[in-house]
Order: sequence, then C-alpha cells, then structure tokens
Amino acid sequence: MKIVRLLEGLPPAAKAAGVVWLGLFALGLGFGVLTRTTGFDWWVAPVMSAVIFAGSAEFILVGLFAVATPLAVIAATAALVNSRHLFYGLSFPIHKLRGRGAKTYGVYALVDEAYVMATSPAGGAWSGRQLLWTQAGLHVSWVLGALTGSLAGPTLLSGLTGLDFVLTALFLILAVDAVDASRDAATATIAVVAGVIAHLIAPEAMLIVAISLFTVGILLRYAAKEGARSHA
Repeated sequence: MKIVRLLEGLPPAAKAAGVVWLGLFALGLGFGVLTRTTGFDWWVAPVMSAVIFAGSAEFILVGLFAVATPLAVIAATAALVNSRHLFYGLSFPIHKLRGRGAKTYGVYALVDEAYVMATSPAGGAWSGRQLLWTQAGLHVSWVLGALTGSLAGPTLLSGLTGLDFVLTALFLILAVDAVDASRDAATATIAVVAGVIAHLIAPEAMLIVAISLFTVGILLRYAAKEGARSHA
C-alpha cells in the first residue's frame, strides 16, 4: 500500500516537471559527449551523474580530472561551486517529505531546478509525493541523458552543437516563469544587477560573487521594509 500511495505522486509530477526533465536529459547528453571527447570511458558520465548529481559542478570536475588536478583543489572547487545550495535549505519545503529516507534523498537531490520549481507559487501546492517524484525524475533524466550521450557521443552526436547552451536556456525559462508568477520586479532587478556586477568584477567566480551580492541585496531590501514598517 505504501508503494501505491507513493506512486500517486508520479502523474502530477510528470505533468508539472516533464518539460524540465526533458531539458535536463538534453543537458545530460552534452555532459556524456564531453566526458567521451575528454578521453574517459563510457561509464564515467552515468556513474558521476548518479553519484554526484550536481550538473554544473560535474562539467567542471571532468576538466579537473582530465588534467590530474590535486584532490584538495578538486574538493575546494566543488565546495565553492555548490555553496549556493546552503541558501536553498532556508526555504526548501523539506517538511513535506515524510520519513528519514525521503528527507535524506530530498536533501541529496536538491538541485537548482528542483529548488526553483518547489519554491514557485505552483510548487507551494505540491504534496510530498509529488515533490519527491519531481526530484527523482530530474535525477533519472540527468543520468539517462549522460548515459545516452556517452554511448552515442563518439558517433551520432560528435558534430552536434548547442548542447552547451541547454542549461542556460533552462534557467532562463525557469526565471521568466518565476518572475511572471510572482510579479516581483524588485527581486528580479537585484538578481540582474548582482549578475552584471559579478561578471564585471570577478568573471572567473561569477556564480559565487553573484549569489553573495544577491543575498546581501535581499537582506538589505528586507531590512529597509522592516524599517519602514516600524516607522509607519
């Protein structure tokens, strides 16, 4: 009966996140092709995707592994790239997940796409089962894409271009949907300004700098609102 109840969350999750699953599958294709053209065996991409499950970090790690980068540097790089996930836990609805196993997997599979969808206005109405299936679907799509790209990369996909833009396009769509749903122009403006400043002052560490600036901007905005209320 528990399995039957758990499966009830699959159809709603597929309807809400199916397009994002396809986007992550396409991105996984690019990762699989990259690993093969870098010189790794076919199994490296799907194993990394299944175990690490951190899209942008995996692309970086492949390059670091290829040049035999010291383990300490690899660990530090992975920690910095994924440091943004520390902020996700502040608002991710993990309370919806029932059981230690579900909560553990929910934390493990808390990738960018899962966070954006789960914290969107539509995601606020999701059940714990739907949330869990959404994350599982992202995970499976990423692994299957990496496996397909790794197997077909040397032959069928060797001349295919544009896969490197899939992740950027996916985030643009999610961002546009989030702004359209919330109508919060101020937050979107802070995000854009933070990104532009980070690109200008620290292009090699743009993501970390942009997230830090965005966090400061949101905190300042919150403090300003609270100050205005206290003086009202």
